[in-house]
Amino acid sequence: MKVLRITPNRCTGCMRCELACSYMQTETFQPSKSVIRISSFELHTSYAPYTCTQCAEAWCMVACPVEAITISPVGAKVVLEDVCVGCKLCTIACPYGTMFYDPETHKATKCNLCGGTPACADACPTDAIEYVETEQSDWLGAFAADRGSVQLVQLNAEG
Repeated sequence: MKVLRITPNRCTGCMRCELACSYMQTETFQPSKSVIRISSFELHTSYAPYTCTQCAEAWCMVACPVEAITISPVGAKVVLEDVCVGCKLCTIACPYGTMFYDPETHKATKCNLCGGTPACADACPTDAIEYVETEQSDWLGAFAADRGSVQLVQLNAEG
């Protein structure tokens, strides 16, 4: 299964991924219409891209009362625009904040992996976003465990 692997410490905050995504989704360069976002941590001068992880739980799909979210052939959870009623329940259900509501179309929107060729990964000059084959569906777990062990070492050193 292919997934977007995001490595935050490689991100420079250039926002090329947002521009590429918005162009693929809307055929305009409007980062506000992008379904990948860059979170900036100004005190640390660091950035982290975030988008739908295409999680196995798919709370967005579970919450949708009209079954407007389905799974594409590439494994992406996709919103069927002609079925979506714009109730926003999927945006509330997503624990990652990566389901968006478009006030112009009155529909939900999210990452659809660009049909198997994610524009964000192609546009990223530092490989902070990669579209890779993986057997491990919880790639964030290893990153979080690594970060957690660093903090545990720091806490043990202090106390």
